[in-house]
Amino acid sequence: MSAYQRQVEERQRSDWAYLARYREENAKLGPPAPRENRVVFMGDSITEGWGRPSRFFPNKPYINQGISGQTTPQMLVRFRPDVIALKPRVVVLLAGTNDIAGNTGPMTPQMTQDNLASMVELARANGLRVVLASVLPAYDFAWRPRLEPAKKIAALNTWIKDYASRNRIVYLDYYTPMVDERGGLKAALTADGVHPNEAGYAVMAPLTEKRLPAPPWLRGDNQR
Repeated sequence: MSAYQRQVEERQRSDWAYLARYREENAKLGPPAPRENRVVFMGDSITEGWGRPSRFFPNKPYINQGISGQTTPQMLVRFRPDVIALKPRVVVLLAGTNDIAGNTGPMTPQMTQDNLASMVELARANGLRVVLASVLPAYDFAWRPRLEPAKKIAALNTWIKDYASRNRIVYLDYYTPMVDERGGLKAALTADGVHPNEAGYAVMAPLTEKRLPAPPWLRGDNQR
C-alpha cells in the first residue's frame, strides 16, 4: 500500500467525510460582500482540479470545495459546513463518479440519487440556487478496473437530467461534448481517462459560466 493510500485509510477512520479539509479556510472567508456573486463548487477530484483559486475563473468569487476520491454520502455530510455556511448564491454540484467506483463501499444507483436529491433539497431550503452537473464520461477506472462504468454513468446522467427538469433545476451538461464513441472521455481531453486535462477544463469552463444563474441585480429582482 502506498503512503497516499495509508493516509486516506487513516483519514477515513478519523474523519470519514474529511470535514477538516476546508475548516480553517472556511472560517477565514466571512460572509459574502454586498453584491458578491459567490458560487461554491462541490465535488470530488474533478471539481478539485479547477484549483483554488481557479485559473479558469480568474477574479471570480468562486469557492472550490472539491475533495479527491469523495462519494456523495461524504459530500452530504459536509454540505452544511462546506456549502451552506458560506452563504453562496449558487452551488454547482458535480458528483457520482466515485459512487460508481465504490470508493466508500458498494452503492446502488438509488443511493446516489437519494444523496444528490438530499443535497439539492438542503440547498433550496437555505435559499441557494443549484446547478446540477452531469458526471463526466469514463470507460474504465484505473484504481477500480473492470467495473465497466460507461453505461452506469450514462444511466446516472439520464436520471440527473430528468430530476433537474422535473424540479426546475439548472442542468449543466459536461457529458455530451466530452464523450467518445466508447462512452469514455475523449482522449484529447484527459491523461488518464477519468480526469480532465487543461483541454478538458477549457471545454468545461465556458459551459459552466453559461449555466450559472445571473445575480439578482442583473435579473432585476430584489433577492440577495
